[in-house]
Amino acid sequence: MPNLLEEFRLNTEALGHLTSAVQFGFIIGTLSFAFLTISDRFSPSKVFFFCAMLGAVFNLGTLFENNKLLSLILFRFLTGFSLAGIYPVGMKIASDYFDKGLGRSLGYLVGALVLGTAFPHLLKEISGNINLSWRAVILITSGLAILGGLLIIILVPNGPFRSKRQKPDLSLIFKVFKNARFRAAAFGYFGHMWELYAFWAFVPAILSFYKKFHPETDFSIALVSFLVIGLGGLACVIGGYFSEKIGIKRTAGLALSLSGLCCLISPLIFYLNSVYLLIGFLIFWGLVVVADSPLFSTLVAKNAPADSRGTALTIVNSIGFAITIFSIQFINLLTGDINPIYLYSILAIGPILGLVALFPKNKSLH
Repeated sequence: MPNLLEEFRLNTEALGHLTSAVQFGFIIGTLSFAFLTISDRFSPSKVFFFCAMLGAVFNLGTLFENNKLLSLILFRFLTGFSLAGIYPVGMKIASDYFDKGLGRSLGYLVGALVLGTAFPHLLKEISGNINLSWRAVILITSGLAILGGLLIIILVPNGPFRSKRQKPDLSLIFKVFKNARFRAAAFGYFGHMWELYAFWAFVPAILSFYKKFHPETDFSIALVSFLVIGLGGLACVIGGYFSEKIGIKRTAGLALSLSGLCCLISPLIFYLNSVYLLIGFLIFWGLVVVADSPLFSTLVAKNAPADSRGTALTIVNSIGFAITIFSIQFINLLTGDINPIYLYSILAIGPILGLVALFPKNKSLH
């Protein structure tokens, strides 16, 4: 991003605009897909393929030499919009293939998402040894998007448990929330999302502050950030298998409780002068903070009608990612007013409310 800003002579404020454009594109895209019940009416594999192709093309649009800030924002927005047909539709494909074992399969899928999220930190760590331009990054990511779309359309036909909706239902996104079990799963997921992306976003900032607070410490912020976020992918897979032993809701609640506890005790860990304790704590937190993500998606899918699962997953994704913008901006707003050591404790609001929603009185989830 810094190279892109320099290339097109943009000021530093453009960084926030370009980053937010992808998030807003995804939110508007998922809302549109949910209202039009796209993944429930059309083959999800074809939707995934076309959105992967479009996302790759819009991503390549940033390479145009005559780009201005407005055109760059538009291309980033359209890239985010295209992603609405990737992540939630990917979960819809998984739910069409797995009746039993859905938590395990979504564990692998979300684990892949987590590794993708962590990858830029690893790239930053190793890029000092190679001459990798920002244009090469755009070309590589677009190429991978095309490859992913081709793999889905060629190797993954419609699943055996797919139930097709014949016509659009603009009110469906409201109807699914009438189910108490669905609401419990969705609101549990929303509490989880309040914490997750804010935690990921501020890992490098917290590590940087820790080095200033304890100037005698020495570690690579990029490498530790990659480990903290990336190892969460393994936790998603393990959580999926673990849920088959003790139950999906119980496993999700356990992970959410542990991550909420990490929020509350984080100031103590940051005060203590122990790099090993800090890194170990953050890695553990990185494991439990995302382990429940595929489990909540599983609960959402299982407590939605078969012909509405795609729409249910999409609208819950849309609201969840909208919440991430508010939590990140809220934490960002407070950075100048309170000691950074206490910032993460505020994230405990999400897990607490999520647990209240997940375990309502006299209600049970599958």
